[in-house]
Amino acid sequence: MRGRQTGDETPRRRDRAAAGHLERPGETLAARSKRRPKPKRRLPPEVLTDEEVRALLDACGRYTPVALRNRALITLMYRAGLRVSEALALAPKDVDLASGIVRVLHGKGDRYRAVGLDPGAAAVVAAWLAERGRAQRVAARANGAGGPLAAAPLLCSAYGTPVTTGYVRRLMKRLGRQAGIAKRVHAHGLRHTHAAQLREEGVDVGIISRQLGHRSLLTTIRYLDHVQPTAVVDAMRERVWAAS
Repeated sequence: MRGRQTGDETPRRRDRAAAGHLERPGETLAARSKRRPKPKRRLPPEVLTDEEVRALLDACGRYTPVALRNRALITLMYRAGLRVSEALALAPKDVDLASGIVRVLHGKGDRYRAVGLDPGAAAVVAAWLAERGRAQRVAARANGAGGPLAAAPLLCSAYGTPVTTGYVRRLMKRLGRQAGIAKRVHAHGLRHTHAAQLREEGVDVGIISRQLGHRSLLTTIRYLDHVQPTAVVDAMRERVWAAS
């Protein structure tokens, strides 16, 4: 019995030692806490300007299939506030450009929502849909009924393979460098930018909450204060003071 207990405890102590939590004789709690690995610090979101997002789109190019697809991806995250996973999960039938509606079937928490898309953004997505349709017709003639794009996601390769989040992460970094943007450029930053712009435009917080797919208004308020703490900044800017 004692041997089995020792065998059970040894790996446990080894794991705790590797994590930096193994107690040392006579060590105080304060000293022990200093040895614990610090959690990775999350940097605050970087909100882009409209000019910076346009520079990202220009860095994609304009006429190749990959350029049209990547422009559509960035536009959906920027102008519809979609999470990258939501954008990559869209099917062509989920996008109704005539009505300006994007249907997110499996949002965070597997919740459904419909979001709005402005006409300018719809035109960017329409350019990709036209190219995708052309590629699908070519593939269908070569491979028979449907072809590889028939059941593929909205944002896919010429072979119908899905775009991955890893690809998007690398893409955003590369485009940011090419566009000469000094800020951290990442997919979720476009969602932050969307929320910040809606707030600047005076859109009701309830509408922003529904567009972002939050469960409650309180979540949206915290989200907006984290992205753009306008209430704090505005209050400080209204103070009057002179150095002399």
